[in-house]
Amino acid sequence: MRRPALYSSSRPAPAHPARAAAQEAPEAATPSAPQPAAPARKRRFNLSSPAMMWAAIALLAAMLAASLTLNLRPGQQRITQKDINAAVLKTLETQQLPSEYAKAYENVRPSVVRVVSYVKKSRLKEEPPSRLPQRTPKAKPEAIDPANKVERPSASGDEEEIEAGVGTGVVIVDKGIILTNLHVVSGADSIKVTFHDGLEASATITGVQAENDLAVLQAAKIPDDMIAATMRSTGDLGPGDKVLAVGFPFGIGPSASGGVISGLKRSFRSPEGKQEMSNLIQFDAAANPGNSGGPLVTMDGEVVGIVTAILNPTPARTFLGIGFAVPIENAAQAAGLPPF
Repeated sequence: MRRPALYSSSRPAPAHPARAAAQEAPEAATPSAPQPAAPARKRRFNLSSPAMMWAAIALLAAMLAASLTLNLRPGQQRITQKDINAAVLKTLETQQLPSEYAKAYENVRPSVVRVVSYVKKSRLKEEPPSRLPQRTPKAKPEAIDPANKVERPSASGDEEEIEAGVGTGVVIVDKGIILTNLHVVSGADSIKVTFHDGLEASATITGVQAENDLAVLQAAKIPDDMIAATMRSTGDLGPGDKVLAVGFPFGIGPSASGGVISGLKRSFRSPEGKQEMSNLIQFDAAANPGNSGGPLVTMDGEVVGIVTAILNPTPARTFLGIGFAVPIENAAQAAGLPPF
């Protein structure tokens, strides 16, 4: 229910009876002492006066403006697209962001392993080199890397095992399933793998795909925080796409080299002419003996191929600018994984 409006009275107050009588009979007044004046009444705030009304409006407006000024904080201002663009540019100017290659390396590094094959001394005397693991040339001088040093049990005579080759592998299933090249482990009496945290474990061959020079290993032990690599289809790859090769060239590593895809569906014949592979990825990221079996990854750190060969018509067996990788679709089939 609305309250009735309140108004101030505009009529004068009724006069006192004695004062009224004095006004009616002035002649009866005697020249006695003057009567004390009645106390002046307080003036009421009268909004009916236009001046007072406008003064009240002005006062309220001033109070409202002061309140808005005090309550307006910078955080409450509206952020425009121009402000966002300026902030981004300022960040790019003042902070150095990691390169694409560095981010790709960090993503795949926990999944990359060093693969070492061993043979007994007795076999070196009895069997031809073609039936032994391909020996990886040593870099001169060698990098000292105690974390990757492989300790062998003491043995004597022909039963002692010696290092026959060093290659690379990549974990594709977090149970310790590793992809590598067949020529890295073929003919080995024992295989050791070293994970990113330094854990060393023996490994056994559980599958091969000879036509693509691929082998599948199962590690006997794995790190508690084992991370498998992410595999990606090569269907949308094209020449010019950036890639990163990660491995242990000449046993030194892990090492990373960046480049681009040079071509697709290439063919390669081994220097001995015994095997020809097709449907290979051609790339120009530096690869050398020891990179064999390592991952070829995109800038997202996703594996698109397994490095398997380099083209070098000289006996030096070093990189001249053309490397080849088996597409990950073929490699995944070797491990019994479903295609993409």
